[in-house]
This record gives sequence, C-alpha cells and structure tokens, in this order.
Amino acid sequence: MATTVEDLGVIAREDLATVRRRRRWREVKDRSFTYLMGVGGVAVMAAIALIFFCLLYVVYPLFMPARMQPLASYALPGGERQALHVATDEYGEVGVRVAAQGEVSFFQTGDGAVTSASRPAALSGRTIASFAAGYLAQGVFAFGLDDGTALVAKPAYAVSYPNDRRQTDASLIWPLGEAAVAVDPQGQALRRLTVQSDGERTTLAAATADERLVLARYTRDEAPLDLEGNGSALNAERFLLSIDGARVEHLLLDVQQETLLVAREGGDIDHYKVSDPSAPELIDRVAAVPGGAEITQLRWLAGGISLLVGDSRGVITQWFPVRGADNRYTLARVREFRLGSDPIVAIAPEFFRKAFAAADAAGRVGLFHTTAQRTLVVADIGTASLAAAVIAPRADRLLAQDHAGTLHFWQVHNEHPEVSWHSLWRKVWYENRPAPEYIWQSSAANSDFEPKFSLVPLGLGTLKGAFYAMLFAVPLSIMGAVYTAYFMSRRMRELVKPTIELMGALPTVILGFLAGLWLAPLLEAELTGILLFLVLVPIAVLAAAWAWSRLPDSWRHRVPEGYEALLLAPVICAACLLALSLSAPLESWMFDGNITRWLTEHLGLRFDQRNSLVVGIAMGFAVVPIIFSISEDAIFGVPRHLTIGSLALGATPWQTLMRVVLLTASPGIFSAVMIGLGRAVGETMIVLMATGNTPIVNLNIFEGFRALSANTAVEMPESELNSTHYRILFLASLLLFLFTFLFNTVAEVVRQRLREKYSHL
Repeated sequence: MATTVEDLGVIAREDLATVRRRRRWREVKDRSFTYLMGVGGVAVMAAIALIFFCLLYVVYPLFMPARMQPLASYALPGGERQALHVATDEYGEVGVRVAAQGEVSFFQTGDGAVTSASRPAALSGRTIASFAAGYLAQGVFAFGLDDGTALVAKPAYAVSYPNDRRQTDASLIWPLGEAAVAVDPQGQALRRLTVQSDGERTTLAAATADERLVLARYTRDEAPLDLEGNGSALNAERFLLSIDGARVEHLLLDVQQETLLVAREGGDIDHYKVSDPSAPELIDRVAAVPGGAEITQLRWLAGGISLLVGDSRGVITQWFPVRGADNRYTLARVREFRLGSDPIVAIAPEFFRKAFAAADAAGRVGLFHTTAQRTLVVADIGTASLAAAVIAPRADRLLAQDHAGTLHFWQVHNEHPEVSWHSLWRKVWYENRPAPEYIWQSSAANSDFEPKFSLVPLGLGTLKGAFYAMLFAVPLSIMGAVYTAYFMSRRMRELVKPTIELMGALPTVILGFLAGLWLAPLLEAELTGILLFLVLVPIAVLAAAWAWSRLPDSWRHRVPEGYEALLLAPVICAACLLALSLSAPLESWMFDGNITRWLTEHLGLRFDQRNSLVVGIAMGFAVVPIIFSISEDAIFGVPRHLTIGSLALGATPWQTLMRVVLLTASPGIFSAVMIGLGRAVGETMIVLMATGNTPIVNLNIFEGFRALSANTAVEMPESELNSTHYRILFLASLLLFLFTFLFNTVAEVVRQRLREKYSHL
C-alpha cells in the first residue's frame, strides 16, 4: 500500500510528539539530577559544619574564664575574732576553724552554724606560742606551746547517707595522742613551728625563743591504721640543728619529712636535707626576695615539690629543686605572679592541681595556675585583709577568714585552669625538669603528677610524619604517573594503572602491621644496605639508560615502544640485591660493625627501631595510589592536539612534556599532592603501629614521633569525660580538622589559578 501525504503527516506529528516527550523527560531528569547534586553538596557542607561545631562545642569550655561567686558571709563561729586556721571537708560543706586561743569549731559552711566546739584539754594552763598546718592533703595541724611542747591534731570526716542524703560527722583525731609531746628538751617556747604526718611517722621542727632549731621525730609501734595511737608506746627522737645567720621567720617540712626549709629575716631560705636528722646537710641557700622585701608566706604547692613564696611586695614566686651538672639539687626560681603592691597575707594551694589562691593586705583575692602561668581571676572582698584561707579538696569552694571577724564562703568556677596559650604552645618549665621544654605527658601513676599538655610535640610529629611520607611518595607517584600517561603503551597502562590504584584499597592497619613487625626489624638489621639503595639504584638506572642508548638500533627496535620500563625491573632488583649483599661488609668497614651505635656516638642521632623512616616508607605506600591516580588522569587528559602540535613544531617529546603537558596538567597534579598531604596528615593506624609513639621534638629520621591523630586514638579511651585531658584531645582533633580544611582550601585556590593561567594552551 502506498503511503500518502496525509500518512506522512501523521507519522511526522507522532515522531514530533515522541521527541517532545523525550525532551521533557530529559529535562525532568536533568533538573532532578541538578537538584539532587545541589542537595548532596549542601548536605556535605552541612556535615562538615556540624563536625566543626561539635568539636568547637567540646573545646570551648577550655577557654572560659574562672569566676568566684560569693555564697555566704557570717560572723566567726565561736565568737572569737582571731583565728589560726580554717579548712573544709571534701565537699566544702563542713568547715573547721582553729581560734587563736585553741578552740576548734566545726560548722556548716553554708550558714556558719556550729555543730561542735571544744578546746583541747592539753592546752589548759599553757599558752599557744605558734601554730602550723601540714600538707593540705593530710590535714594535720599542730600547736606550739610556751613550755617546749606541741599538740598535734587532725580533723576526720565520717560520711554517711541516711535517707539517701549525705551527712558528714566531724571530729578530731590525735596522731601523737591527746597529750602534748615534748619537742624542746630545754622547755623553751616554740616561736616558729612546722609539722608533717603520714600516719606512721610525724615530724616537727621548731625555732625556739632562744633561737635554737629543734627537730623531733615520732613513731609508734602499732599498725599504721591506729591513727589515734591508743594503747601503744610513742617513740621520740630529738635533734638540734646548728644554724647561723638571721632570725628564723618561717619553717616548712616537705611531705616526705626529708627536707626542711628555713626562711630567715631578710628573705634568705636555707634548704636542709634531714632524712638523717642526726646529720642534717645544708644543700642550698637562696635569696628568695630582693633587698628591702620580706617573706610573708611559705606554702607547698600540690604534690609537695614546688614552693610558693609570698612577699611584702605583693609577689608570689614559685621555686622547685633542679639538678645541676654536679648532680646536686638547688632551688630555682621558676616563675612569679603579682596580685598587687600590698603584702601577701595568705596562700591557699589546691589539693590536686597546680593552682592556688592568694590574698593581700588590701583585701584582694586572686586565683593563679603555675603551669599555665595564668592569673585566672582577681576579686576584692573589701577593706579587711584575710587571716586564713583554704580551697576545698574539689577546688569548687573557697573559705576565708578576715581580720574583722567574718568568714567568707565563695563558689569557685575554675574547671580548666591548666590551659593557656603558654602551656599549649610555648616551652614550660615543669617540676623535676632541668629547663623549660615542650612535653606531652597527660597522666601518671599518682596525683602529685603535673599534667603536661604541650601540643607542639604532637603537631610537629604530625608534620614530621607527613613530610617523610611525601618525600617518599611524591617523586615516585608523579614520575610514575608521567611515564604511565605519556610514555607507556596502552596495553601496559591498562595493567599498571588499576594495579597501583588497587593498592589504595589495602587497609592501613595491614600496612601498619607489616611496617611495625616486618619492615622495622629489617631496616634495623640492613640499615647500611637500605641507605646504599639511595646511591646504587639511581646509578644503576642511569647506567642502564646509557647502555640502552649505545645499543644498535636493530636491537632497540625489537622492544615495542612503551615497554622499555620492563627492562629496568631486573636492573633495579639487581641493584637492590647488590646493596643488601654489600650491607654487612660495608657496615663492618665504615661503621665499626654497628651503624646504629655509630650514628649515636659520632653524629648524635639516636636510633629507634620504629622510627620516621619506617613510617615514611609505609605511609608513602598508602599515599602513592592517591597521588599517582589523580596525577595520571590529569596528564593523560591533556588534549592530544596540544601534544601533536608541539611535536609538529619541532619540539622533542621531553620538551613537549615539560613545557606543554606538565603545565597543562599542573592543576590536577597540584591537587593530587595536596590531597595526598591531607591523607598523610590524618593517617592514624600506620603512625600508631609503626612508630615508638613518643611525643618528642626533633626532625631525626631515625627516631619516632607521636601525631595528633594517633594521640587521640590512644588516649581518648582512657580520658575522663569532660576533663581537661578529654577536651584537649578534642582540641587536637579540631586543629587537625582545621589544618586539613586549610590545606584543601589552599589547594583548590591554587588549582583554579593554575587552570586559568594555562587554559589558553
């Protein structure tokens, strides 16, 4: 049947309708895909922003300022205006006050209600000549009396929970018994006194009215848990210390009862070793304050290592013993804090942290932290100066008594005093260290430890690992990408490229396992041969290339173009085997049979088995696939007409590669390098398993390091929720996030500029 014109019109209209339907469907798909991509992009940006704000939410409290909030003020319990000492229980709910006449009162800190008050019977008929409080965590205090005796007491708190409410019952216990013990055999008044007691041994040192220095040590025969010493004999030893110089103004025993500090009129401090009281040794004498000033307060910082010295100028200085070149310890002035220009009248250290409160004669109270070298907050309580002050064991309450007869009770908000720009990023002089250093050491076996939160070793370790990884990966991956994309045959490229990309799917934990358990011992055993690789392999490749160029053309043409690299494989393998075979003889000849010892003795380079070289090689293998794949795609994607045009104009293949291909592909190559760098910076498992994981500050390739990511992975499970340690680990993660984000942003900006610059080619 013949097709009429009308039939053709119908068919045309049907085809046109079909085309329109397809076009509309295509437009719907394009529009949907555009919206989907937009939603995906916004979701990615939202996820990144959410991660950032989550990290910031945890980190932000580190930088909140400290605050002191008045809770209550009331007249002194017992009615006596003068007092010698105040303290609180663990929760800051029950206070104890020792009056000038010896009355000991327990009271509720919230309102001052007295729960019990008594004057020790041993004080009857005697006059209190001096008073001393021991190390704050032990809570012991002592009265020095006018007849050469002393009475030692300690508050005890029994906590119970009747009806699910905490109830604290306070009482006094007597480490040496309720009777006063003789300190000075001659019966002179104890003008100055210091005391320390650990339950098993109690030591008192006193300066008598006739300017003698007496040390008395007491032990009991009973078990250490019998703190009151009921029914047991008291063993006493008394020693006279020979002193010379100015009048004694302050005495202070250390926690271990082995060191005695004697502060004299004029500002000198004598440092005695009294572990053997029968033969005391003067270790050091320092001028703690300048001429014209006087020492007004002397206290131990938490841990009993650092000494706080308050003076008449309103300055508090920190001192601790430092071992010199002669292996002797001397007191070193480490740092100072200023509250004002009036004399310091009270210093109250915290129980467990390196923070303290100080008050001056003008009524100012300040909170300070030594390690962070921070003045946290300064408050003014009025015109009356303080006579005594104490920070509760949980560091959230401050109880202070002024000379006007009023007790002040404050709430203290001071969660993270250890954190400051100085403690995180500058050298800090830590206790028991010879000089200021960068140290990360977040925990120890006891509470006397001073946490060290310097991020410099972690940041430097991160950059160190990334640097050595990129030093290994960038030349190999980019040169390999150039050869694969530009010189290699198509069939060989189809085999090589997927193989290298497949390396990127290898779990990094496997690479870390192999690096730590196989590669690290191999490098230590064959270090000379490994270093010889760097010399022999390039020489072997250049020699093979020279020999190849001298072969007859008929021989060279038998190898298909693009397959020449296969001939280099046996050459490189032979060079490696030669280097390994020469390792032992060369090490014996040049390095006395032990290259690691030679590096240490002659170059001062310490060698660790798991070191940066191991990490550089292992992490380099993890980064190579990323850089290679992106770079190879960028080079292979250079338009062929640019290459053909350059060759047609007379340029050699190498000239075309250097002046056309690489310039055109430079945005992609740069992006590949930056993405690889970001990958190396954030790597965790290889760094964790293949290094000694030691936070040290150096660039020695033969030593290990600790990176930010690995440190977070190691320490996060053991950190206390919302503690300073916990939040600093999040700060490290935030820094890593910002560092990677910054690198990626810079990479994108540079890539766009390179693309614009070479887009005209």
